[in-house]
Amino acid sequence: MSGSGWTSTSMPYLTPRAAGDRDAWTEEAAAAGHRGGQRILHAGETDAPSAVARKLGLPDGAAVTVRRRIIERDGTPIELTDTYYPADIAAGTPLAGTAKIRGGAVTLLATLGHVGVRAVENVTARMPSAEERTQLHLPEGQPVLQLSRTTYDSADRPIQADIMVMPAERQQLQYEIRIG
Repeated sequence: MSGSGWTSTSMPYLTPRAAGDRDAWTEEAAAAGHRGGQRILHAGETDAPSAVARKLGLPDGAAVTVRRRIIERDGTPIELTDTYYPADIAAGTPLAGTAKIRGGAVTLLATLGHVGVRAVENVTARMPSAEERTQLHLPEGQPVLQLSRTTYDSADRPIQADIMVMPAERQQLQYEIRIG
C-alpha cells in the first residue's frame, strides 16, 4: 500500500491456488490488513464485443461467457472487472454462474485443463463512462486506468480475457519482469 492507493501485481491472479486456498484478491487484501471482496453483477453467455473477440481469437459476436464483477476493499469499490472465456471452455461450468468460485476462476480453469502460461497486459488511462463513475464512486473529472489482459495456454490459445477499470488515484500497478 502506498499512501491512499493500492499497489497490485498481476502474478497472484494468474497462478492457480492450492486446494482449499482463498482467491488471490481476498488473500492479498487480508495480508495488508484489509477485507477484500467482490460482487458478481452478472455471469453467463453473451456475444463477444469486437475487442474481446480479437483478444480471444474469435469472430466478432461469437458466443463467450462473461463474469462481470465489482471488486471491493473494505466495502469500497476499487475495480470493475469483466472476464471473458470462450464458450467451449466455460459453458456449463461455475464460470457461467454467479456463485463465488473457491480459489478463484484461474484455479477452476486449471482443474478443467486450461492452465495459463503467458499473459499480455495493456494499460491505458482514460476518463470513465458515467456508469463507471457511479459504480466506482468517482467525482467528476477523475480518470481511470484500464488494464486489459489476455491469458494464453501452452498451445498459445487465448483462454481468458479480462478488462479491468480502476480509479487512477487509488491504484498503482507494479510489474516484475524476469529476464532469462
